[in-house]
Amino acid sequence: VQQKKMTLSQPNETAGPGDVADLTQMYDPTPSVTLKEKSTSRRNTRKRRKAPSPNCILDKKAVRKALDDRGIQVSPRHLEAFYQALHRQHYPDLPTFLENYDRHERKDYDNMPSVGPLKNSVSSKKNRNKLQLPKVLLQFLADPDNGFVTLTSRVAQQQKSADDSTTKLAVQLHDGQLVESVIMRYNNHNSSRASLCVSSQCGCAMGCTFCATGTMGLSGNLTSGEILEQIVHADRILAEEWEERCKENENMNKKHDKTYKDVPKLDLIRNVVFMGMGEPLDNYSNVVDACHALVNRTQWNLAHGRVTVSTVGLVSQIRKLTQELPEINLALSLHAPSQGKREAIVPTANRYPIESLIQALDEHMMAYLHKRKKREAAKSGNTTDTNMTTLSEYTAAERMKESTRRRAMIEYVMLEGDTSSIESAHQLGKLCENRHLVVNLIPYNQTDVKDKLKCPSWDHMQKFREIVASYGAFCTIRRTMGADIDSACGQLITLKQKQEEEEQEREKHAALKVPVRDIEDAVPTPSAANTNSTKAKTTSIGSARDLTPPADSTNDVVSNGHKENAASNDALDRWILPLSVATSVSAACFLAASTLYLKQ
Repeated sequence: VQQKKMTLSQPNETAGPGDVADLTQMYDPTPSVTLKEKSTSRRNTRKRRKAPSPNCILDKKAVRKALDDRGIQVSPRHLEAFYQALHRQHYPDLPTFLENYDRHERKDYDNMPSVGPLKNSVSSKKNRNKLQLPKVLLQFLADPDNGFVTLTSRVAQQQKSADDSTTKLAVQLHDGQLVESVIMRYNNHNSSRASLCVSSQCGCAMGCTFCATGTMGLSGNLTSGEILEQIVHADRILAEEWEERCKENENMNKKHDKTYKDVPKLDLIRNVVFMGMGEPLDNYSNVVDACHALVNRTQWNLAHGRVTVSTVGLVSQIRKLTQELPEINLALSLHAPSQGKREAIVPTANRYPIESLIQALDEHMMAYLHKRKKREAAKSGNTTDTNMTTLSEYTAAERMKESTRRRAMIEYVMLEGDTSSIESAHQLGKLCENRHLVVNLIPYNQTDVKDKLKCPSWDHMQKFREIVASYGAFCTIRRTMGADIDSACGQLITLKQKQEEEEQEREKHAALKVPVRDIEDAVPTPSAANTNSTKAKTTSIGSARDLTPPADSTNDVVSNGHKENAASNDALDRWILPLSVATSVSAACFLAASTLYLKQ
């Protein structure tokens, strides 16, 4: 390859078609695609983001690569022990973590209940559940040039709904881009639980017509560390809220013990759904790494059934997820019962027919039964049964029995029109018949998309639900949370970033209209006083609203800078007419010459 590159780089020699083809095969391991495939594939135009520098310590692959590059040998057990200790300390920065670990070694950790001792305080025996970290790993973590920090992002903005059930977080990443995650609280008498909706990409390339995130386009994928950082931010916010409630009750009641018993315990994140910005399976490797960390016993230790991945329907990636994480819940964003209707609102639907989507959903739902049959066949010594891979080998009774234990979800947005008609309800019901799927009807939440879409009435949605449920499917209407702060389903978009861009555009237009040279030139004219610019209303430079002069005294307050600019504009006006005439004459000559040339 190097010889061919040197040969092609010589100025006196040219490369033949065979050489170019050979080099293409050497450098490009992916198969060649046609123009039609390129036009339909949105992932070919994916924008690549720069890797975080410094990187997030939660990105295990990056940490392992950095250790290997330095020649540091750390066993997987010790690395898992490090992440367990980091999780127990609620993810402080690395210097604080090392300081706490050092205190834990010297046994002066009386006020540190989050760090487990290496030795039992009674028997003085080593605790087998806690591994002592090797010195080489501690030295690597203590090195300020190791290229890692605990968190690379920060919460730039928080919005809370009127009923305090939803909090939307605008998380600013290392490169300045914003992604949004939503905390949803579910209070049930004396207990409460919280779910977190996380983003997996900056924007989205799927381009669904009813989704606000689809209008942003795709700016890049999130790393597994950046996905997990959203959960860390949410955990900290919930912990701070619980502490504030404890302090309020403490002030109201002097008895501390009783106060803490009366405070309902606000659990940390119990459910994580990948239903935020982006298509999770379009960022497959990072999303799967984040899922492994969520269900890892040394970290968040969530049950597999409490992690849900939503997808618009990438069949090949769904099957990969079934092979790697069959216990994870899967939600299919169907949104239409037929192929033609789905292609009208989901642009990527032309790549995967609905039949293949439902089959992939069935395979994921039946993965438990398949694994159990494999184990039973292996115990009995029957190797022929271990090759079962198709759904046709399971009886209808077996499928119904297994689906009652574990169900896959179909998400269906309710849009006024063909997709919410009575005919569509019957089509959707027949599609889910004998499958025991959970159909979740999502009322359309108003967004700023170009098409003026509407949500059907509540009575119509109830009738639609009853028809689908009559075919044996478990059909529900999703509870809308956070619509007043644009955090409901389909409304996630970086509004702050959009507002900043609009603000910059207004500043540019204002600068072009009135060239300001100094602070004294910022005196508004009567015409500018009537503009609707938000920044002009909130500016505090010299109390601009109070300094607006009357119409007859405008010339008295115009600065020298304005006069100079006006004189320069008059000088430019003299050249406008001659230049316009010259341009018209040259254009006419060009058209005449082109006509004669074409005739010849």
